[in-house]
Amino acid sequence: MASIDVKPTRSELLQLKKKISLARTGYNLLKKKRDGLILEFFNILKKARDVRKELVASYAGGLQKVNVARAIDGDLAIRSISMALKCLPVVEVEARNIMGVKVPKISFGEFKKSIFERGYGITSASSKIDEAAMAYEIVIEKVVAAAEVELTLKKLLREIERTKRKVNALEIITIPRLEQAAKYIRLRLEEMERENFSRLKRMKTVQR
Repeated sequence: MASIDVKPTRSELLQLKKKISLARTGYNLLKKKRDGLILEFFNILKKARDVRKELVASYAGGLQKVNVARAIDGDLAIRSISMALKCLPVVEVEARNIMGVKVPKISFGEFKKSIFERGYGITSASSKIDEAAMAYEIVIEKVVAAAEVELTLKKLLREIERTKRKVNALEIITIPRLEQAAKYIRLRLEEMERENFSRLKRMKTVQR
């Protein structure tokens, strides 16, 4: 107690009470934020698991169709057609807010295209190559969706850890220290009052 570096005055005690009140308010707000972020994290985690499953399934299906196309048309034909692709889809990354955390929102145009939009004609590609192209367009959509949820989870997890550290610091260090300092001042003031009372009592006794 004696090592606490505070002045044992009523004004200091009043300031400490204000600090304790502010720290408790901050603690409660941060706890609510932490709990809300954890809830959001698990909601998005469920979505991420679904997206991952869809990505794995679409990739497996796409790979199977590419292997069939290779067997029928050959690697050279597939490479030639892939070089003929006219354009890539436009992907835009924006930000959205989840409880004060900026997370990515990825938007894109239509990935699925017709044969002519892909840049090759009906005569230059078999139906198997076209099926493989369609399958991989779906894969790209799933990759973009997976990227969005994975980045969101990372940002939320980082903010959860940061908020947890603040909550723990307030709960374990800041608030107990402030309360200990306030208790020390109260005890010291009570002790000083007793000393003053005893001194006044002695003075009255001497005067008699």
